[in-house]
Amino acid sequence: MHFGSIFVETLFGFIVLFIMTKLLGKTQIRQLTAFDFISALVLGELVGNALYDDQVGITHIGFAVILWGGLLYLTEWLSQKYKGTRALIEGMPSIVIHKGELQREEMKKNRLDINQLLHMLRLKDVFSIQEVDYAILETDGTVSVLKKTDEQQPTRRDLNLSPKEVVLPITLINDGEIIYDNLAEINRDQDWLNQQLNSQNISSYKQIFYAEYIENEPLYIQTM
Repeated sequence: MHFGSIFVETLFGFIVLFIMTKLLGKTQIRQLTAFDFISALVLGELVGNALYDDQVGITHIGFAVILWGGLLYLTEWLSQKYKGTRALIEGMPSIVIHKGELQREEMKKNRLDINQLLHMLRLKDVFSIQEVDYAILETDGTVSVLKKTDEQQPTRRDLNLSPKEVVLPITLINDGEIIYDNLAEINRDQDWLNQQLNSQNISSYKQIFYAEYIENEPLYIQTM
């Protein structure tokens, strides 16, 4: 393959992709849905493979990009024109924490485990589920958080903490399984954990979806 033809096809692919991105809108990278992300990968792959295939010319590249871009434009047009198609094409936000309670079925539906949720909450400067009133999993995979009011949360005075003390919550039970490393980190054993559960009328840790420990606070528990 001659460098001249590679240059021409590369330039052509660049121009066509540039035009397609302008036609398809200015959605920011952080706002991309899963469908948008996959579509962008496929569109780039079509051009990339075509550039280094001796059997593929400019007409083939143009046809593939225009066809794929046309399909993307059609889906965007449908979602704008007919509101009923938006849930199918773009997806719908899901409430994963409702009034401070984890919504296990919504998390399961979205294939979101507790560790992933905790990670996304920390990115929002939330280090304990007890701080959250509502959390919504958006269609782009991010989480929007509404924190509880000050009146709904325990104060530092209630926990006998000085203003400089920082307390990080530790997960002790995740989806019916004890995290023994975390239990050892706070110098506790399973007998102590069972006592904590019994004090809240829970007979087995297998009934627990999530349990969070903060020093000087009662064990925070959400059942299955």
